[in-house]
Amino acid sequence: MKDIVIQSNIKLCQLDELDEQERKLVEMAKKATENSYSPYSNFAVGAALRLADGREVIGANQENAAFPVGLCAERAAIYAAQSQYPDQPIVAIAIAARNSKGFMAEPVSPCGSCRQVMIEMEQRYSCHIKIYLYGTGGTYVIESIRDLMPLSFVDESMK
Repeated sequence: MKDIVIQSNIKLCQLDELDEQERKLVEMAKKATENSYSPYSNFAVGAALRLADGREVIGANQENAAFPVGLCAERAAIYAAQSQYPDQPIVAIAIAARNSKGFMAEPVSPCGSCRQVMIEMEQRYSCHIKIYLYGTGGTYVIESIRDLMPLSFVDESMK
């Protein structure tokens, strides 16, 4: 038997350590939480992404009494961008979450379904998506979704 060690590189920084464009994207994600429809969980998530041409798109989680038909903020933003600008790769995404007490102290990570969609977007455009996960205690900066999901199922897995 052989052990395989897989490591991820995740930076922790404060908002003032991000450049102006990065801070703007995080602030857009925080603002997008106001568009959340989350009457069941009272957990509002916002996402903001930047496309290669500089356009920005937001998304917010949308719940439903039939729980499986809701949609996460990340996928809402990604699918909106892909519907409107299918020729533009996503270069960055920021994610923020809050509950009734305010924004979360620890950054919230994307769910497995959202990670899978991000992997597909990176593969589709051969372009890493930089990820900013906001928390009041600090923001995680991740160079690629593969750092959160190093063993992933992609097109190459089926060949």
